[in-house]
Amino acid sequence: MMEEVEKYSAAAEEATNNDDGEEAGEGEIVSESKSGKAVVDEEQQHPLEHSWTFWFNNPSAKSKQATWGSSIRPIYTFSTVEQFWSLYNNVPHPSKLAVGADFHCFKHKIEPKWEDPVCANGGKWTLNFSRKKSDTSWLYTFDHGDEICGVVVNVRPRQEKIALWTKDAANETAQISIGRQWKQFLDYNDTIGFIFHEDAKKLYLGAKNRYTV
Repeated sequence: MMEEVEKYSAAAEEATNNDDGEEAGEGEIVSESKSGKAVVDEEQQHPLEHSWTFWFNNPSAKSKQATWGSSIRPIYTFSTVEQFWSLYNNVPHPSKLAVGADFHCFKHKIEPKWEDPVCANGGKWTLNFSRKKSDTSWLYTFDHGDEICGVVVNVRPRQEKIALWTKDAANETAQISIGRQWKQFLDYNDTIGFIFHEDAKKLYLGAKNRYTV
């Protein structure tokens, strides 16, 4: 997703510079709708291929007795380059989140839950970072057709984990390709593993990697 944003940012910047009206600064939210969608007062927008939604799982709302995922809430939805930049510097980066928080960015209408119909047969690749080291990496997903569902960063006491969720875990060829491209894209040198959501639901922390790259 971030790759797509950067691809169109140059064009968006040029369009903004050619606008005779008052400009909004990068990272400035001009207005925000009651629906939670980012609103930027620009006449010309540069649409992304997909709309995306930020979701937040507040650690203070989590409970051992609560159903998994019940505390996850949508925050903002954006569909253009301008809307993304209006939000980017105004949403908390992982280094600013409390320990235990989970921050997601998923394609619009896909919920970051195992039970979501699009995610149900999928899985995830996971990268591990030292605390406060994932800020510049967690939004760097990339286009792989319809296979990418979204990305989540988990803030934990000693590390931050970034997981890239995909749609069809059984498609080994596609998953290996995604894992290799993601590592190369982020210049990440350690081995990473892919876990099926089905295994995670049954075994939780005991789930084993099905693929590694």
